Amino acid sequence: MIENALNETAEEYLKAIYKLQHSGETGKVSLTAIARRMGVSVPAVISMVKRLAALRLIQRLPYQGVAPTPAGDKIALRLIRHHRLMERFMVDAMGFGWDQVDEQADRLEHVISEAFADRVEVMLGYPRTCPHGDPIPAKDGSLPELQLMAVADMHRGQSGPFRRVGVTEPEVLSYLGQLGFKQDVPVTFLEKAPFQGPVRLRVGENEVSLGAELASQIYVEQSASA
Repeated sequence: MIENALNETAEEYLKAIYKLQHSGETGKVSLTAIARRMGVSVPAVISMVKRLAALRLIQRLPYQGVAPTPAGDKIALRLIRHHRLMERFMVDAMGFGWDQVDEQADRLEHVISEAFADRVEVMLGYPRTCPHGDPIPAKDGSLPELQLMAVADMHRGQSGPFRRVGVTEPEVLSYLGQLGFKQDVPVTFLEKAPFQGPVRLRVGENEVSLGAELASQIYVEQSASA
């Protein structure tokens, strides 16, 4: 099997390429973007790209970067599924905070078996998202559709339950937890200062202010205006 020819670093590249592809608009990923995401040099990326292309896990696009093949996507989605299930397990079953699980899940995603992941999924009641609100891929690679809106794009009086945060830094997640952000808590938009100023929200019973950049990474389920 191709998977047996890959080490953890190669798998991390595939996961990074998949995430970069789906965060952009072109479907193509530049070598520079991969290097930035992986924290390595462009020559190191070129070496890995040659290896992954030889295994037909990515396509090399002259002067445009790379794109994953269906086989590469399959491996990336398996890792993402394992990662998010492990995060969910550590929070729901073991009592870890959502700011404590990303690094540990990065290690576990490479070593747990499909049978183990399946058992975890059943035990947790088939969760749709990880603790940070990212969708958990099904075993066939499909992803649940989430209708979300960034709080930075909301209007005065608009509200919805908190569903997702787009940052992974533990210190930021810890701070948001202290402010009251957790799954399903109602978030109401109060006002936004002009010129990219802070956004004022009601989170549960608390009134909080967030910088515009962070507010653009916090998502609620779309709902009618209050």
